[in-house]
Amino acid sequence: MAEAMLNRLGKGWFKAESAGLDPKSVDGLVVSVMDEIGYDLSKKRSKDVFSFYKQGRLFDYVITVCDKETEDSCPVFPGIVERLNWPFDDPSDVQGDDDERLTKVRNIRDAILSRIELFIKDEGFVS
Repeated sequence: MAEAMLNRLGKGWFKAESAGLDPKSVDGLVVSVMDEIGYDLSKKRSKDVFSFYKQGRLFDYVITVCDKETEDSCPVFPGIVERLNWPFDDPSDVQGDDDERLTKVRNIRDAILSRIELFIKDEGFVS
């Protein structure tokens, strides 16, 4: 979610790439709630964060959206100007019936969207 939002809302200032410790297809509920706001993630798959590290990729920002324990497992990237952690619940871990899970994933989506909008504004990239 964050990759798609930052790439679109950052209007060319960013090239966000999503990666995880356990790469997999995007959760079906995530695909649904992102489609509701005009993002097609149906063919997306997360990449392996360690492949970026092994490639020696350079980033101005590394933004983790996971809990602190997971963040501590991520590699340290060379040349990073700033590392940020924005902890959000993992949409694939939400519990409840279908309607409750959908509501919880929408809430996660909306929280990520708000945080990205604030980041872009605070960093002065978009007015």
